[in-house]
Amino acid sequence: MPLLKVEDVSAGYGAAHVIQSLTFIVNRGEIVSLLGPSGCGKTTALRAIAGFEPISKGQILIAQKPASAPGMTIPPEQRSIGMVFQDFALFPHLTVADNIAFGLRKLAAVDRRVQVRHLLDATGLGGMGKRYPHELSGGQQQRVALARALAPRPTLLLMDEPFSNLDVELRERLSVEVRDLLKSEGISGILVTHDQHEAFAVSDKVGVMRDGQILQWDTPYNLYHQPSERFVADFIGQGRFIPGIVRTPQAFETELGLLHGNRACSQAIGTKVEILIRPDDLVPDDHGEIEGKVRDKAFKGAEILYTLELPTGTRLLSLFPSHYHHHLGDIVRVRMDAEHLICFPG
Repeated sequence: MPLLKVEDVSAGYGAAHVIQSLTFIVNRGEIVSLLGPSGCGKTTALRAIAGFEPISKGQILIAQKPASAPGMTIPPEQRSIGMVFQDFALFPHLTVADNIAFGLRKLAAVDRRVQVRHLLDATGLGGMGKRYPHELSGGQQQRVALARALAPRPTLLLMDEPFSNLDVELRERLSVEVRDLLKSEGISGILVTHDQHEAFAVSDKVGVMRDGQILQWDTPYNLYHQPSERFVADFIGQGRFIPGIVRTPQAFETELGLLHGNRACSQAIGTKVEILIRPDDLVPDDHGEIEGKVRDKAFKGAEILYTLELPTGTRLLSLFPSHYHHHLGDIVRVRMDAEHLICFPG
């Protein structure tokens, strides 16, 4: 049963709509992300769900009860939601424990202490309850903000770019910790982010947004392998497009030869199309039929991302295990190993 239903919602400022006809659901225990570039409307959508922004069309239901509709907005404090912001927004004059307990003033003192102790342990802050925010690292401050938001036991946690001020390694580690914590506490969550790696690490479902609309609402796997629109294909992951001609619904004539996929192309036979080639579609093979010159390389630890220039001048990306070490200008051979071939109108 859905915990949150956003039905045909539009919102904005004056006559300008920042979000338009937005529709999606969040089930109990599910974590989702709104993913997109700056200005796409994802934060406005989150603020509308929180009750900070009125809506001009549609409705928002939380636990099957109307929370927002044109001319009606239930206050944020009556929505059983928690919120984690980009800037942490901690109270500098309060200890870590008092920050976490801030929303628990209606509880008995003993119950407050039990809940604070539980969240200190759950967020990896055990023994830090008497410290002040300025005595903590950025990651620890973000954990305090998360614990404070979870303290009143909300049914839904809203997170607005919560890791963007942290370094890459800490951001990746915290995103996984947050997912595990929400799952263990049985709390649903919505993450707003422009970082696809963050969204994929946390989410069961992701909505890719542009110009106030969700272009595709899907699992991370499907967004990567089966993007429904050219923008989604460009925004998610890495890849390059090559021209092709549809020969059968699942076969394309290209400069790489006849490529076969496991998904039917909607374009007519003989139509010119563009085919998405991901870096993991080109596999290193000393006997491969495709030859390319190394034009660029990016070391990624276990892998190296090479930019290969084909004899035609086309440049494609290919992932090699890092022990396949090549220099700029080297000639390497690869083969196609792709099932999820996606075509778009040429």
